Amino acid sequence: MSEYVEDNSHSDDSGTYDEWIPSFCSRFGHEYFCQVPTDFIEDDFNMTSLSQEVPHYRKALDLILDLEVVSDDEDVEDKDESADANGNGNGNNGNGAGTGTGSSNKTMVNRNIIGHAAEQLYGLIHARYILTKPGLQAMAEKFDHKDFGICPRYFCHGMQLLPCGLSDSIGKHAVRLYCPSCQDLYLPQSSRHLCLEGAYWGTSFPGVFLKHFKELEEYVERKNKETYDLKVFGFKINDQAVSGPRMKWLRQYPVTEEDWEEFNKCEFEMPSIE
Repeated sequence: MSEYVEDNSHSDDSGTYDEWIPSFCSRFGHEYFCQVPTDFIEDDFNMTSLSQEVPHYRKALDLILDLEVVSDDEDVEDKDESADANGNGNGNNGNGAGTGTGSSNKTMVNRNIIGHAAEQLYGLIHARYILTKPGLQAMAEKFDHKDFGICPRYFCHGMQLLPCGLSDSIGKHAVRLYCPSCQDLYLPQSSRHLCLEGAYWGTSFPGVFLKHFKELEEYVERKNKETYDLKVFGFKINDQAVSGPRMKWLRQYPVTEEDWEEFNKCEFEMPSIE
């Protein structure tokens, strides 16, 4: 007969509970998130200015760190419930039951608000953590496993995508996926990722990721920059035609020395108009 060993790592009123960060990252649709260590969150320097961006900052932070702290509102509500039970319990006029129900609903609303604030706070912390060396390594593992999907463009040959945001502020844009090969943005293929906030990954992550892993940047540069040209009976359609290719310059790359010289000038300085 095998001996049962009790696991005390999770406990609550029912005897078990899940830590907030692993539970949040393991939710359905949160595959793009990586787990941020508590050491990073407990460093006040990493939390600079976040208290001004997220409401109920302290309560949300305590929820993320699994600190059992009773809020002031909940403490007052508990006292109100006990007072109603003592004062109105003997009268039995129905006021006690009504007050208790209203207080419990108010407590539930407060917990939901704090839970939403905790998700926002963790997302902004996540955007900062993935720019660090451990965070880049954690995202690199997801990148290798193709957790972010692959580029739908045919000539990218299944290049893995990177999540990014169009803004660093909450409530601006949803998450987008960046392809290092064609250097374009795409929408997530799964509907469960379309509602994710883009600020939780930020605008700097793809650039920092590619510069940190030089081998990936070199691999992308060696890839064939082939584009597709429309043809009718073997003849290419003229670029000036109504049905001709548009925005073709987005996928053009320097070839000759003159092209590279012009590219360097356009990248670092304003070209002179003759």
